[in-house]
Amino acid sequence: MSDLGFWAVAAADPDHLALVDPDERPVAAGELLASCNRLVHGLRAHGLRPGETIAVVLPNSVEMIEIYLAVLQAGWYLVPINHHLVGPEIAYILADSEARVVVGHERFADEVAAAAEEAGIPAGSRFAVGTVDGFSSYESLKDGQPETAPDGRTTGAVMNYTSGTTGRPKGVRRRLPEGPPEDSAIAFAGLLLLFGLAPHDDNVHICGSPLYHTAVLVFAGGAMHLGHTLVLMDKWTPEGMLRLIERYRVTNSHMVPTQFHRLLSLPDDTRARYDVSSLRHMVHAAAPCPVEIKRRMIEWWGPVIDEYYAASEGGGTLVMAPDWLEHPGTVGKPWPISEVVILDDAGRELGPNEIGTVYRHMAGVDFEYYKDREKTDRSRHGKFFTVGDVGLLDDDGWLFLRDRKTDMIISGGANIYPAEIESVLLTMPKVGDAAVFGIPHDDWGEEVKAVIEPADGVEPGSELAAEILAFCEGRLAHYKTPKTVDFVTEMPRDPNGKLYKRKLRDPYWEGRDAAI
Repeated sequence: MSDLGFWAVAAADPDHLALVDPDERPVAAGELLASCNRLVHGLRAHGLRPGETIAVVLPNSVEMIEIYLAVLQAGWYLVPINHHLVGPEIAYILADSEARVVVGHERFADEVAAAAEEAGIPAGSRFAVGTVDGFSSYESLKDGQPETAPDGRTTGAVMNYTSGTTGRPKGVRRRLPEGPPEDSAIAFAGLLLLFGLAPHDDNVHICGSPLYHTAVLVFAGGAMHLGHTLVLMDKWTPEGMLRLIERYRVTNSHMVPTQFHRLLSLPDDTRARYDVSSLRHMVHAAAPCPVEIKRRMIEWWGPVIDEYYAASEGGGTLVMAPDWLEHPGTVGKPWPISEVVILDDAGRELGPNEIGTVYRHMAGVDFEYYKDREKTDRSRHGKFFTVGDVGLLDDDGWLFLRDRKTDMIISGGANIYPAEIESVLLTMPKVGDAAVFGIPHDDWGEEVKAVIEPADGVEPGSELAAEILAFCEGRLAHYKTPKTVDFVTEMPRDPNGKLYKRKLRDPYWEGRDAAI
């Protein structure tokens, strides 16, 4: 059996510092394993069977990690839900994923309680960290349960929800692996290994982004499966991260460019106050990083700013800092188990430096969009799949992205899908037509802009804009809600109804690089 995988690591060295929680409480591997085992026994006693789903609405916390580790050794699916969503959005995911159990945090009590009710989750299957009306205590699942390893351990999986052009989130579902979870430890930790982060080393991973993000949980979990220490932040701040890097001798992390921007905005004396010499691989992804921002980070932290390009559906490319400096702007070359091709609209493979749609294939890895065969098939071309990104491969095989997914907004590393927002706006009687897109924002990369064609007889202006923004409250998560509203007399649509969104969007990007 492999000596990798958190469970094997903890059994071999129960005193290993597995986790530092957001309050900086140290958690030993043996303590975490015992609690994880008790949770498996408790959920089994509750009736959760292999192949069924547990959904969570939790902040970065010991409980989030504990549930993740329990799921992966009990053959369940874990659905982490973005805790910024509002009740109806959470309810949709609970229902679509067929969650048998939901665990929420009291910080999100109102939304998670409303969502559980709307989705029809039985009262006895609702559990809360803290106090939520109508929810049982999360700790009650573990009360009286043994700390011993459960029988019949089998590998589970995470099923993340990712939106599409319809605006409705879709679960990226993979077939559950067979056999004990240790057999899948290399796969769980694969991305970290690609960046040269060795197992059973003195590596320390700091997690400052929300664990409901696919890659964030992959990296944080992968660190634990390699026997590294995980330092959790509940609320990321630039100076807070620097303090923790120095205190715990952090070696690696998963970051987004917005965090780089905020770190570089610190006063020079603050930046100089902290020792960051322990850093080895500070990996970033999720959103385009301006070339100058990345250069400045490398000048400060050294050649430790590495990058990859991937999606929940699969990988991927990567580039280490020294290679990036020779090919600035690239998102890398394919992983050893991945292939990347550029295809035109007819599905023909393009040559070097020709721009087209980026397609990928990852050996031994497949997926489906849960309950959406049409979307699954639409994303495929033979063995390859696409998420709609546009780019090129240069003469040496380096991938450069030239556009984003169709109309998608990336704000602070979060993917925001305009169609979902437009569908809400169009339910307001005073809105005749609506278009949503991203406009430049110095901190977040992009912010959400709504352009509205008022309904007949409705006067555009600041009062209507305020009404529209108020209408969005409670219907959309805050980060999806438009920050500003502008008005047009008539939307630029062709006779078939197709919206020429670029005609609206391009003026806001004039003088700015809206491609990566």
